[in-house]
Amino acid sequence: MTKTYIPTINISSLIKNNFETQRAFKTIKEIERACIKVGFFQITGHGINLKVIKKTCGVGNKFFNLPDNKKRKLAPKKWNKKNKNLYRGYFPNDVNGKEGLDIGDLKVTKKYSSNLNNQYIEHLNLGKCLNKSSISILNKYFDKIYRLSETLFKSVIKLNKKNPDISGKAFSRLKTLSTLRFNYYPNQTKPVEISKQDGVALGCETHVDSGIFTVLYQDRKGGLQVQNRKNKKWYDVPFNKNALVVNTGRALEFLSKGKFKATNHRVLWNKSKRLSVPFFFEPSYDFKMNKSFLNGSKFKNNGEIYEKFLNKSLKKFIEYQR
Repeated sequence: MTKTYIPTINISSLIKNNFETQRAFKTIKEIERACIKVGFFQITGHGINLKVIKKTCGVGNKFFNLPDNKKRKLAPKKWNKKNKNLYRGYFPNDVNGKEGLDIGDLKVTKKYSSNLNNQYIEHLNLGKCLNKSSISILNKYFDKIYRLSETLFKSVIKLNKKNPDISGKAFSRLKTLSTLRFNYYPNQTKPVEISKQDGVALGCETHVDSGIFTVLYQDRKGGLQVQNRKNKKWYDVPFNKNALVVNTGRALEFLSKGKFKATNHRVLWNKSKRLSVPFFFEPSYDFKMNKSFLNGSKFKNNGEIYEKFLNKSLKKFIEYQR
């Protein structure tokens, strides 16, 4: 395996959302090549301080070290009959070999969620398990990773010679289905899957993501692998403490008319504990998925809403069979 398969791109020229400079244009073209050829790339110069990332990981580790009954205070109704939430929250490791905590936009209040009455826009009362300091750290990270993801999406819009500000039509902050997730791989006694392709033991099944981009921080343990679409070989995503890993999802494949394909990836079975923190950048639940958004001369405001698009995509994941 080679470390050079996954390109690393310094995106500092894009951080201030000025896409007009020559350096910014060069960076956007690098992103385009990475999306087309690999579907994965690492970004440096992303503007999120390593201390912020470490603090965020610390909150995740602290949560997963809680007793099972404490963690289940945040579980959806399927794993805690006392709760009303169905989508957001904690799922235990007997579901699919790993534990997880799915957090939506922390700005969503109980009142807003109740008035909207949407199956995916849920208020999660993190105060049941986490103190104010931890919740503040998560708030800060969600804000930063959301803005970063939006910058990446705007760069894709710019590639299509459209005004990057149209991203606001697809992403309305309180209606977005974006998810900050903590994946915690405990000391797994057995793999969750043996790859039918090459017989490798896996800690997370082979899959593609649903949204526009996934922006991930993985710890030093590594284990994430990406499949080359042409030769079907698997390549490691190397650990880089200063980088975030970005991959394309099904929604971007749809909107780009297949130009940026969602890419197969998996996690190797590792007998030691591992934490990863993906952010799934997902459009607003009522955004109408139309291929003219990126590629048409005029955007047609019709098509299947993203909520239904996501609902179909989630059916293949056992942890969402609720």
